[in-house]
Amino acid sequence: MNIFICYDRCSTCKKAEKWLQERGIAYEKRPIKEENPSFEELRAWWEKSQLPLKRFFNTSGQLYKSMNLKEKLKEMSDEEQLKLLATDGMLVKRPLLLTEDTVLTGFKETEWQERFPAL
Repeated sequence: MNIFICYDRCSTCKKAEKWLQERGIAYEKRPIKEENPSFEELRAWWEKSQLPLKRFFNTSGQLYKSMNLKEKLKEMSDEEQLKLLATDGMLVKRPLLLTEDTVLTGFKETEWQERFPAL
């Protein structure tokens, strides 16, 4: 089962959810603010995605900016970054779509279309 991790007040999340619904793609919805991903989940998703860890940060979010993470992340280890992400769902890039074989961060329609080409 696909897991769609989102924030209901996020316009990008709304677009992504609409995209999934229009294509009849089944998913389980998980609100990121109420069910913040754990350190273990984030590590597993990051490893599965093969993406740079920075792609898991919500770099346009207020919390990211107020914490000056653009500079601080450069000095942090991967483990420290994952632990930080696990402290607050608002730091995590959204939406996240977890599928059987991949993890998509953010909503880039072309990337999602590549993942679901037959639709």
